[in-house]
Amino acid sequence: MDNELSYVLVTPYTIAKSRTGGVISRLLSRVDLELVGAQMIAPSTEFVEAYAAALQVQEKRSNRMASSILADYVRKNFSPSGGRRHRILLLLFRGENACKKLSDVCGALYPENLSSESLTGETIRDTYADLIVDPENPDRVQYFEPAVLTPRSQDIADANLELFASYIKGEPTIIENMTYREPSRIERTLVILKPDNWKYASSRPGTIIDMLSRTGLRIIGCKVHQLSVAEALEFYGPVKESLQNKLSPVFGKKAKEALEREFGVSLSEATEKALTESFGKEYALDQFSQIIEFMSGIRPEHCPVEELNNPGRVKCMILVYEGENAVQKIRDVLGPTDPTKAPGGTVRREFGSNVMVNTAHASDSVENAKREMKIVKMTENNCYRIIVDYLKNKS
Repeated sequence: MDNELSYVLVTPYTIAKSRTGGVISRLLSRVDLELVGAQMIAPSTEFVEAYAAALQVQEKRSNRMASSILADYVRKNFSPSGGRRHRILLLLFRGENACKKLSDVCGALYPENLSSESLTGETIRDTYADLIVDPENPDRVQYFEPAVLTPRSQDIADANLELFASYIKGEPTIIENMTYREPSRIERTLVILKPDNWKYASSRPGTIIDMLSRTGLRIIGCKVHQLSVAEALEFYGPVKESLQNKLSPVFGKKAKEALEREFGVSLSEATEKALTESFGKEYALDQFSQIIEFMSGIRPEHCPVEELNNPGRVKCMILVYEGENAVQKIRDVLGPTDPTKAPGGTVRREFGSNVMVNTAHASDSVENAKREMKIVKMTENNCYRIIVDYLKNKS
């Protein structure tokens, strides 16, 4: 089936150990599937029990021991502890043979397939998972951490997706599961992995997340999003005036110098001022339109009014980070807006091309983070709608 939908769950332990970026890198670079949805969730006891029970029934068909291991793991590690829910990342992938491809890149789960001699580091579980059995009793598992969970068949995927949809429909999309000693010192900031990261299958988005993990901040929100032209205009609205003020005089002067060279005349300051007000401003406005086109896939002047709020033609990933001094920590790892001026080891130095195509955006203040989260609707997520539409089309 060309349009299969399947999922990968990144476990609480993997998230807590800041391995999320590495997992995403493997998934994006090793499978020819489209990442269509991402959502951070914090399961309730009721959901965990329902999911564990489903796994026990589903896996029992082929491996009784595996079903018990998996169900027990979910009950123990996904359930709230001490009154606190744990973060799990749900990733939705669409494409041909989605279940098999995801299962292959995630790797073996069961004891008989996990001898140390067979580990190559090729799959996600080779690298991040652990399964230790009692050497005197191979049926007894001493420690188990699968790193990720993914279904091995489409019928299991569909059943579990239906369960996920029923749960995430009413759940918050920004996780608030942490109590801090000094909450006044805690900040939230927003990061956008821009469309240049998604032009082709690449480990880049995951690598950037991995680089951001050095801040020690917690990811509390995640979504795959296509900015509408209206959202992009509102998001970058404050940049418009500064672009005009910064670029108009520069290109008014360049236009004057170009005319003087071309025609061999000396032009007055009044002419330069007129060129600044005309050509300079038009150039600055064109640069602003290019920013909107880069982020939404559509130039604003080419977008009919009735389509301004439609999803754009390019996608990005939006993340919300939380922790002490979150705004500055993220910006330090990203580096300056101009990649050519960014220090080595920063995200923009590694992956940016120019001031506009600079791979990622980060809020420059707590206040702007709140504003930007509102514009991109971080309290909403399309994972529920993607799952429901998929299941509806199958029936």
